[in-house]
Amino acid sequence: MTVLLRLLLALLGLCIGSFLNVLIYRLPRGEDWVKTPSHCPDCGCRLRWYELLPVLSFFVQRGRCRACGGRISAQYPLVELGTAALYLAVSFCVPDDPWRCILCCALGSVLLALSVIDWRTFEIPNGLNLTVFLLGLLRLFTDFENCPRYLVGFFCVSGPFFLLWLCSGGRWIGLGDAKLMAGAGLFLGWQAVLLALLLGSALGTVVHLVRMRCGASPRLAYGPYLSVGIFVSALFGERLIAAYCALLYID
Repeated sequence: MTVLLRLLLALLGLCIGSFLNVLIYRLPRGEDWVKTPSHCPDCGCRLRWYELLPVLSFFVQRGRCRACGGRISAQYPLVELGTAALYLAVSFCVPDDPWRCILCCALGSVLLALSVIDWRTFEIPNGLNLTVFLLGLLRLFTDFENCPRYLVGFFCVSGPFFLLWLCSGGRWIGLGDAKLMAGAGLFLGWQAVLLALLLGSALGTVVHLVRMRCGASPRLAYGPYLSVGIFVSALFGERLIAAYCALLYID
């Protein structure tokens, strides 16, 4: 992939990140995200085109609304820059597979949005989980000769998660996490989704224990950690699994 293509991909990531901010704000509130124009969340003032420029408009306006002077959350440029960074990471990790590159960029976008929402609300919107599932179907059709691997992946983590949710009445695990791992398993296949579970659980354990020692609530938003595991597995899963299997045959 050329430098120009990577630059264009990063610019696309900034634009998609701006759209993700709309989803992050509106989905938990049940607001329309298709027809309603972008506006200030404090005063409702409709934003002009130059106020919608990713990252740039935030710094030009010094992080404040032009109409009411209300402070604009730093989340907006961070999500935009984060999406661009995800897209660049994909471009370096899967440079020779256009379809997989597109799917991984789309997956990273959805995971970023649901992670921020879950971190704030402890809920994952069904629409975002459905999008992960649809991306999993697309991934399945691009590698249909390995169909059983993806179908097993759909159930091997989400099935136990669903049973934990059912048995505990939602106290041990959220139904949204089960739905997320179903779609992720369809996207990754059974080996890589197990790796995603391992990575996400390890990261969540370490980070949340540190946060609890700093006074955070024991309540855990599992989605962001699982999302990190899913994205890492999508990019590096095959290589990590191959390296692990190779270690098993060392005398």
